[in-house]
Amino acid sequence: MRLLDAAAAEFAAHGIAGARVDRIAAAAGVNKAQMYGWYGSKDGLFDAVLAAQLDRIVDTVPLTADDLPGYAVALYDSYLTDPELVRLASWTRLERKPTGEMPGVTAELTDPKREAIARAQRAGRVVDDLAPDDVYAVVIALAGTWGPVSGTFAASAGDDPADHERRRTALRAVVARALVP
Repeated sequence: MRLLDAAAAEFAAHGIAGARVDRIAAAAGVNKAQMYGWYGSKDGLFDAVLAAQLDRIVDTVPLTADDLPGYAVALYDSYLTDPELVRLASWTRLERKPTGEMPGVTAELTDPKREAIARAQRAGRVVDDLAPDDVYAVVIALAGTWGPVSGTFAASAGDDPADHERRRTALRAVVARALVP
């Protein structure tokens, strides 16, 4: 786990191209030969890091289709405490795949979320004039409004608690107005 943590920090800070295997190995206390033996390449290590981060966010912030505003706020909070996933996803878009599905985002991760949104739509708890995929994408985008790669203002865990509460209130209201009938 030390290796994946060290690699996540390095890749999040420097991207795939800018990350240095020497720094990762030193931070994790392993040698480079071991690292290459386990993951094959720097790209293989990045893939393992991204997969671990995606699995963690799915487990940490489960989708609550009946409470999309609450889900968006939980995502906002997770981005404050663990911003690496957003940074890694951004580097993936910049350096690997600028369009289409995010690499590593499998049907196993997303299908249950899409199905939960579709059920909530059929029950009248989520607007039904948008596809479940689009509802999911909009909630994630709104949750990242103040995320670590925001084009306007990137929040940090050290911001004034009143600012975080104001943002949570705004996020909750916007998601509710846009997606809850």
